[in-house]
Amino acid sequence: MPPLSALPPTDTRRYFRPVGRALVEMLGRLPAEAWDRPTVAGSWRVRDVVAHLSDTALRRLSLHRDGAGPAPAVAPFGEAEIATLVNELNASFVAVARRFSPRVLTDLYRIASEGLADFFESLPFDAPGLFAVSWAGETESAGWFDVAREFTEQWHHQAQIREAVGAPPLSDPAWLRAVLETAVRGLPHAYRDAAAPAGTEVRLDVSGPSGGSWTVRRDADRWSIREGGDSEAAATVSLSDQDAWRLLFNALSPEQAARAARIHGDAGLAAPLLRARSVIL
Repeated sequence: MPPLSALPPTDTRRYFRPVGRALVEMLGRLPAEAWDRPTVAGSWRVRDVVAHLSDTALRRLSLHRDGAGPAPAVAPFGEAEIATLVNELNASFVAVARRFSPRVLTDLYRIASEGLADFFESLPFDAPGLFAVSWAGETESAGWFDVAREFTEQWHHQAQIREAVGAPPLSDPAWLRAVLETAVRGLPHAYRDAAAPAGTEVRLDVSGPSGGSWTVRRDADRWSIREGGDSEAAATVSLSDQDAWRLLFNALSPEQAARAARIHGDAGLAAPLLRARSVIL
């Protein structure tokens, strides 16, 4: 196993454009009936997920690039309040967008995604973050992490659409690797209530072209995440890269996750990892 090392920042700025263009190209070939196919994103159908991607991109441009947009009436303080606010914002736009044709939805996403790519490519890597990454337990996040979280949204929702319509997965393994590198930063928060002696380690091994190894380690007063692994980990969870993103982005049921994961060592210590989610729920 590679030795443990600190997780370096993940730069996703150059990935927004090709991922956005891949979705526009795919949407242009979809038959009309495919737009109403169900997805793993709850009650949302394909058209709803496309609308959501446009909404989040346009909101980001309005707030982050332009410094404009309505502030919430009551500032959210906890994870539950943040989830409620985000879910209400998401639902309101999706409801309006059900009036739009597939062509309008595609054109809207093309404009929104190209604008988002332009903005992020121009944004300095060390620029401050706009939003804290709440699923990582943070109240303030580095700018690159805020941007990378936005990229995971663009990537995993497109993956949901592709799965729903039977399209091939996104082609570049570097994109999924960036998604996983970002998503595993939520694992210490997932382990926050797990009791274990200092020095206890739980390793996640992900196979496939986008795979890697990451270790959640119990320090004196908290859990932390490192890259690499240790053969002496108290528990090891092994997943394919395709199952790993589905697990972390809430696209596997508990039963499916249990079937997909191979656990070696202490199953109790592996349990928080199987419950970890790198999205706001």
